[in-house]
Amino acid sequence: MFQKENGWKTVSPEQKAQIYSFSEGYKTYLDKGKTERLACSVALEMAKAQGFENLEEKKSLKAGDKVYIVNRDKNLFLAIIGQEDVEKGISFVISHIDCPRIDLKQNPVYSDSGLAMFKTHYYGGIKKYQWTAIPLALHGVVLKANGEKVEISLGDEPGDPVLCITDLLPHLATDQMQKKATEIITGEGLNILAGSLPDEESEKDAEKEALLKLLAEKYDICEEDFLSAELEAVPAFNATDVGFDRSMIGAYGHDDRVCVYTSLMAMFETENPTKTAVCLLTDKEEIGSMGSTGMRSAFFEYAVALLIEKTTGTYNELMLKRTFRNSMCLSSDVCAGVDPNFPEVHDKMNASYMGRGVVLVKYTGSRGKAGTSDANAEFMGIIRRCFDEGDVCWQSAELGKVDLGGGGTIAQYVANLDMEVVDCGVPLLSMHAPFEIASKYDIYMAYKGYKAFYAQK
Repeated sequence: MFQKENGWKTVSPEQKAQIYSFSEGYKTYLDKGKTERLACSVALEMAKAQGFENLEEKKSLKAGDKVYIVNRDKNLFLAIIGQEDVEKGISFVISHIDCPRIDLKQNPVYSDSGLAMFKTHYYGGIKKYQWTAIPLALHGVVLKANGEKVEISLGDEPGDPVLCITDLLPHLATDQMQKKATEIITGEGLNILAGSLPDEESEKDAEKEALLKLLAEKYDICEEDFLSAELEAVPAFNATDVGFDRSMIGAYGHDDRVCVYTSLMAMFETENPTKTAVCLLTDKEEIGSMGSTGMRSAFFEYAVALLIEKTTGTYNELMLKRTFRNSMCLSSDVCAGVDPNFPEVHDKMNASYMGRGVVLVKYTGSRGKAGTSDANAEFMGIIRRCFDEGDVCWQSAELGKVDLGGGGTIAQYVANLDMEVVDCGVPLLSMHAPFEIASKYDIYMAYKGYKAFYAQK
C-alpha cells in the first residue's frame, strides 16, 4: 500500500525548530521583495554576499567558481561551475519572481467626485474582487525625460500611508450581488484611491493637481513621466505566521517566491557540485513568459552560452544544444493544496496536501494536458531516487480534476530546448489571492529537495 502521510508526524523538536528558523528568513525575503525588481535586487545582494561574481566580467571559469548575470533588473542567473565538463549537462532549478498584481496605466491620474484616483490594469490571473478594500503599497520606477531613474516606494514602511481600491457597501449592492464573480468588479473598475485634498489654485481637476504637486515635491516627477514608468500596487501587509501552532505562513507572493527563496538557499549551500548548478529567477510567467525577461526570451540561452565559452574557451551552437540535451531541470513552481472548504475541485488520490512535503507535478496544462511538457517516466524515476536518497519528503499531484481548468508553468519552454524537466514546488491554499498560505514544513522540504537535486552525481 502506497500512502503519503503528514510529514510533521516524523519531525523531532530539533528539526521543528530548524524548520521554523528557516521560515523566518523566508518571511524577510517576502517582505523585502514584493515586486519582480525588488525580488531580483534582494536575491542579487544575497548572492554577492555568498561570493558570486559577475559572469560577464570573468575571462574564464573553473570548477567551483560562483557567478551571476542580471537581465534588465528582472532576471537573475546564478551558476556554480561543476567538476564535469559543462557539455555533460547542467542541473537547473528555475522559478519565477513575478506575481499577480495591479499595474498603473501609462496615463493613470485623474479626478472624480472630489477624489484623486489612479487608473490601473491588472497583471496575471486574479479574482478581481479580492483586491478591493485592502491596503495597497506602491512600488516601482519612473524614468524621467532626462534619463534619470526615480524609485517609488510607498505603503510598506512604518508610518507610510497606503492606497486602496474601494468596494460598494452591501446596503447598495443588490444589483452587484446578482452578478457572476467575474463581473462583480470589472478590470476598468480597479481604480485606486490616491488622495482627496484639492489644490487651492485650481478650478478644474483640483484633486488631480494637488496629487501631481505632491509627486513633484517628493519625487521630482511630472505627469508625463508616467509614460515611462513601471508602478505596481501590491498588498501593504507583511508575511505572518498562520495558526495557533504557527505552522504556516500567510503572505502575498508565495507564488512563486516560495520557490525562489528555497532554490536560492539550496544554491548557496551547494559546494563543488559534480554537474554545473544553475538557479534562474525569471519574469513574466504569470502572463505567458513573453517579453525580454520571460522564459521565452533568448537571455537564458545567452547566459548558458557564456558559461560554455568561459569554461571551455570556445563556443558553437552544437555545444549549446548538446549541453541542453544532457541537462535536467526542476521547473520550480507551486501547486494547489487540497482545501477542506473546496474539496470538490480535486481528485484526492492525485492531489497535493499541506504538510506532506514538496510536490512533483508530472504534467500541468488544462483538460487534455494542453500546454504541458509531461515529464517522462525515466526522469520521474531519477527525481524519485534523488529525493529519497536526500531524505526529502515529497508527494505527487496534478492541478485539480481533469475537466475543471488547469494552468501552465515554464516547464514547456524548457522542454522545447530538448531538456528533461518536471514541475516541483510547494502546495498552497488561496493561490493567486493577495494573501496565500504555505506550510513551513513544505517550504523546508522544497529547500531540501532542490539541494539534493544540485548535489546529485
